[in-house]
Amino acid sequence: MADPDWLAERFETHRTHLRAVAYRMLGSMSEADDAVQDAWLRLARADASSVDNLGGWLTTVVARLCLDRLRARTARREEQMGVHLPEPIVSSPDAASDPEQEAILADSVGLAMLVVLERLTPAERLAFVLHDTFGLPFDQIAPIVDRTPTATRQLASRARRRVRGSVMPANASPARQRELVDAFLAAARAGDFEALLRVLDPEVVVRADAGATLTPVGRSREVRGAAEVARQALAFRALAPGARPANINGAAGIVVYSGDRPFAVLGFTFEGRGRKAVIAEIDILLDPERLERLDLSAMSAGRPEG
Repeated sequence: MADPDWLAERFETHRTHLRAVAYRMLGSMSEADDAVQDAWLRLARADASSVDNLGGWLTTVVARLCLDRLRARTARREEQMGVHLPEPIVSSPDAASDPEQEAILADSVGLAMLVVLERLTPAERLAFVLHDTFGLPFDQIAPIVDRTPTATRQLASRARRRVRGSVMPANASPARQRELVDAFLAAARAGDFEALLRVLDPEVVVRADAGATLTPVGRSREVRGAAEVARQALAFRALAPGARPANINGAAGIVVYSGDRPFAVLGFTFEGRGRKAVIAEIDILLDPERLERLDLSAMSAGRPEG
């Protein structure tokens, strides 16, 4: 058996990679950390001295654990209605970058990408994430999804078409993103309908995930079209004073507080270049249970703007 301290050190060298795999698979950092911890427990019980490629072995274990979680989640949601959003990674726009967080968010794993991944079957998601993002060959992925390499390639191909057809390239600069989000927030605070229309794409989509809870802005749902989204944003006016700028999965966003408690996280997706960029999608996490699980420590240094 391998020395426990040596094994723990080897595991830690792979932790960031494993968290990145699990987050793309599950869309939840808390669940990703649980999967990585389960992988450590399995490694601790295994005969690691017989493992030639520890990184590959751990990636396979984490992938299997995530696949099981996705299948269980899919079965639970069959009876649920409404929108389900991934859990975002929140950081302060003023803070220095975190190398581990940057690794997890690499390869454009924004909320828009995660929303599309949520629509894939568990097997499609695993094949796409492991092959297209992390470069694993199909003959290594196939045993995890219990398919042939050819069938696994087809899974990834179907997923790739759906992702390419749904995820917009991130063309807006960080400065333009923040300008648009600030303008959206200012217009909502002022109740300025026309100003809201100017920063919204005509076909803008808003997805709100309130879980099973009836919030002040309603239940989980999807709203389309600039006029309707602007009207909904005006209803946000009373909550706007509790809004605080944030980075949501690396893009400009907002965390809204009600008193000292988080009320909502708003992630934005942008379309267009330069001054022509506009807000194309807004993803709003309102579910109180899931908000409680988010790591919002990066927001603790500031106070909501009044």
